[in-house]
Amino acid sequence: MRFRTFLLAPLLITLALVMGACGITQVQIVIVVTATPGGTIDTPITNIATSTPLPTLEISATAFPTATIDLSATPPPAAPTADGAGQAPASTELPPGFPTPVRAQVQVAEQLYEGGRMFWLQPTGQIWVLVITGEGRGTWSVYQDNYVDGTDVATDPAIVPPEGRLQPERGFGKLWRESPDVRAALGWAVTPEFGYISDYAYQVSGTDANGSAVGYHVIYSLYGEQFRFNEIDGTWQLGGA
Repeated sequence: MRFRTFLLAPLLITLALVMGACGITQVQIVIVVTATPGGTIDTPITNIATSTPLPTLEISATAFPTATIDLSATPPPAAPTADGAGQAPASTELPPGFPTPVRAQVQVAEQLYEGGRMFWLQPTGQIWVLVITGEGRGTWSVYQDNYVDGTDVATDPAIVPPEGRLQPERGFGKLWRESPDVRAALGWAVTPEFGYISDYAYQVSGTDANGSAVGYHVIYSLYGEQFRFNEIDGTWQLGGA
């Protein structure tokens, strides 16, 4: 009710001034006050900044949207190795206008293990397995991520990790469970899987015995460590780009 009185006060003052200017000295004004529909002005207003909690953002390897990234220099699939499980990193065919370096930002998932780590690259749908064989270096192999949401199980409840260790999930988990060599080399996961955007580079550095171009890839860990992947011998190393 007090709100309506405040609105009428300026109107009454204006009306009085107009009447004075026109020589009108007396007039009877009847004000009809009705109840304010829907409550009074004293009703507190909800603070919109705190009324609705922010949703929790959950990132997983297969939740990333499709990125428009040209990685034409990424290695094509190669023949499987003798065990049929993985493949050595394939030589990269000469890109148009050779030599053509590639630089981009790519969506990546990463997980650390007792004996190495895995990277998942969204543009290619590949899982890169890094096994540590020395200080800041090791072997590198490439697998296609064939995990299917809604069809494949995310984890195997029969596999119980020791305290402080984790069973990998989803695409990493499927590869880890179905490839005994990978599982034996990496051991248990020591961190959850996490996703982020990494700088990526590819540089042709020469040719192999068959005349196909070979080079190296560079990506970064979540904490900014630079990893170089060498096609010539299927190895990785920290730094070196």
